[in-house]
Amino acid sequence: MYYRGIGNKHLLRQPDLKTMRTDKTAADLRDSDRAPSTRPARNRRKGENEAPAADITITHPDRVVYPGDGITKQQVADYYASVMDWFLPGVVDRPTSVIRCPEGTGKDCFFQKHMIPGLKHVGSVKLKEESGTQASYIYPRDASSVIELVQFGVLEFHPWGATVRQPDKADRVVFDLDPGENVAWDRVVAAARLVRKLLSQVGLESFVRTTGGKGLHVVLPINPGGPWPQVKAFAQAFASSLAQAHPLEFIATASKALREGLIYVDYLRNSRGATSVASYSLRARPGAPVAMPLRWTELGKLKSGHDFDIHSAPKRLARLRSDPWDGIDELRQNLDDVMDNLD
Repeated sequence: MYYRGIGNKHLLRQPDLKTMRTDKTAADLRDSDRAPSTRPARNRRKGENEAPAADITITHPDRVVYPGDGITKQQVADYYASVMDWFLPGVVDRPTSVIRCPEGTGKDCFFQKHMIPGLKHVGSVKLKEESGTQASYIYPRDASSVIELVQFGVLEFHPWGATVRQPDKADRVVFDLDPGENVAWDRVVAAARLVRKLLSQVGLESFVRTTGGKGLHVVLPINPGGPWPQVKAFAQAFASSLAQAHPLEFIATASKALREGLIYVDYLRNSRGATSVASYSLRARPGAPVAMPLRWTELGKLKSGHDFDIHSAPKRLARLRSDPWDGIDELRQNLDDVMDNLD
């Protein structure tokens, strides 16, 4: 607050309230006399429990946000609108960290997990952090939340493996298979299949998706959910056992210096507050790749973890007759018996 002084009755003279516009960048001000876009983001179809996206104006729709590919902010909004029915179930009502690139991937991008001024459609929930203090975390409530975040420069979505209703209980375990240098793609595929086989041997069904990067995620649903300490202990024990049994293929330590020629089994995503990229999320990487859920039978047809992108992903979904992860939310399995055996 700026003011020239205080007058009678303690009234401020020439008060001027200033605050940061977090939905705009310095570049937004250069074309101040140009009218904003009147093209609202579109929702292709409406699901049973999903509200249609509000008419949120995408400002500077022609701004190129993937400079090497000519992909614009409007194209990003259109992408999320076109895949919304597939995308929403993985993020709705989950605390979600996002990657914002307000001026595109060629300039600074940053991680955002707390509520910021200007968001009207995005949910917020107070959650306790490791320090013991509480902070307001954002979470998508519906299609409008997603498109509003895109308007704020969001490209990537990374939800918790828990919901805002039960933040202390995980309902997803994610094993991130991250190949080091000089690891061929067929080894990553074989690794994912081995993880699936070992999980099935203890009675656990799993699902697979590309990450939009170099690797694959093997996703294990838990229903009903389990407490985070149990989930983290299981993930760590499984990853360590895998690395010990196959030391020429896997490593379970985070040191990048030791990863060359090996596949890092990242279990650290399975703790309270940790996140994994959402299914159907774009990645802020060249080519605008997409994290894509697959059927296990499709895995052998891929050439990399970034086979799908902003252009090919909607075409794939238009061809699908059913969800590759059909039944994941209804599948009932837990870690209680497995942990008893590990003990």
